[in-house]
Formats: sequence, C-alpha cells, structure tokens
Amino acid sequence: MKIHLTRQQELAIITIDAPPLNLYTLELDAEFHDALDDLSDSRALLINAAGKVVSGGVDVSLFAAQEYRADAQTLFDRMMLLPQRLAALPIPTVFAAHSLCLTWAFELALACDLILASETARFGLVEKVVGLTPTMGGTQRLAARAGVGRAKEFVMTGDLYPAEVMERWNVVNRVLPDEGFALAAEQFALTLATGPTQAHAATKQVLAHFEHGGTPEADAHVTTIASALFDTEDLPRAVHSFLTDGPGKATFTGR
Repeated sequence: MKIHLTRQQELAIITIDAPPLNLYTLELDAEFHDALDDLSDSRALLINAAGKVVSGGVDVSLFAAQEYRADAQTLFDRMMLLPQRLAALPIPTVFAAHSLCLTWAFELALACDLILASETARFGLVEKVVGLTPTMGGTQRLAARAGVGRAKEFVMTGDLYPAEVMERWNVVNRVLPDEGFALAAEQFALTLATGPTQAHAATKQVLAHFEHGGTPEADAHVTTIASALFDTEDLPRAVHSFLTDGPGKATFTGR
C-alpha cells in the first residue's frame, strides 16, 4: 500500500508512503481515490507523507509511455481528478509538508484549504526539466494564492522555494518548527475536526463563489448560505452555550 488512511477521533489522516521518493504513479493515484471514497463521518482531513521527502515528483516513465497527444491528455485528465476531488470536499482539508515537496504533491497541497510547512520544507513545480507545464492545477491554484506574477516565476524558473518565502507569498498558511512538526500539524487539524463542521462547509461555499465571481457573487449567496446554518444542530446549541456559559465553551457534533 502506498496510501494509508487512519483516523484520530473525527480527523481523517491520509499518509503518502511510497518510498523512497513518494513518486506519483497510477497505482498511488488509485489508492488515493480509494481513501477519499472512505471519508464518511470524517469532519476534517489531514494529508501528510512518510519518509525523508514529501515527494520527489512524478514517475517520469509515465510520460515516456505516452506515444500520442490524445493518450497524454487522457493521462492528464485522470491526474487532474485528484486535486479536483480534494478541492470539492465539504470538510476542512490541511496539507502538512515536512520536507521537500515537488510537483504533484505540491499541487495537492494547493488544492487543500490550508498548508502547514516545517521550517526546512521546500516547494517546487519543476516540470520544466522535462519540457512540461504542471498538469494538476498547481499553476492556477498558486496564482490564486500568490498572484499571476509569482506563479509565472515559480513555474518558469523551476526553482525550489523555502517555507518562509511561501508563507510570505500567502501560499503556506503557517510555518512550524521542525521538531514536533507532525504532532503539531495533527493537533492543528484536530481543532478543525472538532469545530463547527457545517459552518466550515459554508465558509468554503462562500469563498468558492468569491473565487468564481468576486465579492459581488459572494455577496449574492452569503445570506442564503449562512441562514441555512439555522437548520443545523450545532448553531442553536452554540448560541445557547454562549448566552448561558460565555464564549468558547460550546462543543460541536458536526450536525
């Protein structure tokens, strides 16, 4: 198995474990989809990796096997499904990068809601070394976070960028110490998994409208999205807790 799905309370954890470099293969892709199929009842998802690197990239023999353009597009269409499924999940998603994170793994990270990085983590979209451009959404998702100019620099140079630069560019959300990184990332994700799951889903819906049509489109939908939360169990209970016990005392079930 190259992909392992475990659970810590209501947090699902997907671990990439394909030593020595955690390269993307079609077998790994299939196992990742299987893991995503098994997230029922999970209230948040953490993605991390085992080994010395998060990933060294894609198994280049995949590209060598594509004899015709149509075959290549079929491959790329399949590869694109993974980040698209991640981006569409209604629960908070966190990617934890503890070290070197290249190509497909970074593209998955960009499809997640939040990215955590260790101090020594480095990131790169290095497809230019084989004359290719990123095919799993990394270019456009990087542009959404850092701007078109930064995305062009990142992809065209193929350089490796440290975590502190990625945080400054608003790509990485938080840089955490190397020591204890895995546990800190898990604890961070657990706080999301025990929070108001339906409200987090609503936040993702509002921001999806913003990404599609800017503030005007988000404004047109936010009141409908927010008011629907009054049909959940969590909101009225949390309001009652606030009024009787004060702020920060409510617990949430995700319903």
